[in-house]
Amino acid sequence: MGRLFTAAVVAASLAAAAPTTAPAHSPVRAVAAKSCSSGYKHAVINGSHKCLRRGQFCARSADRQYRRYGFRCYKRDYRGNYHLS
Repeated sequence: MGRLFTAAVVAASLAAAAPTTAPAHSPVRAVAAKSCSSGYKHAVINGSHKCLRRGQFCARSADRQYRRYGFRCYKRDYRGNYHLS
């Protein structure tokens, strides 16, 4: 009975004294979730990854976000749709 108690105490003290090996900060790599072909520009609009190009349909409410990437959403066609320019 005494040996079992002693072994349990030793095992508990070794487990408590073991150093932690987890780093404080793990490196985070930025990876584009979507790759765009030539002529398109990668953007994140309303939380979604998009490939943008002049003339595409756009959401007027997200015009500020399009401007971050060098586009404007203001041109209306004869149907009333907005497009990037």
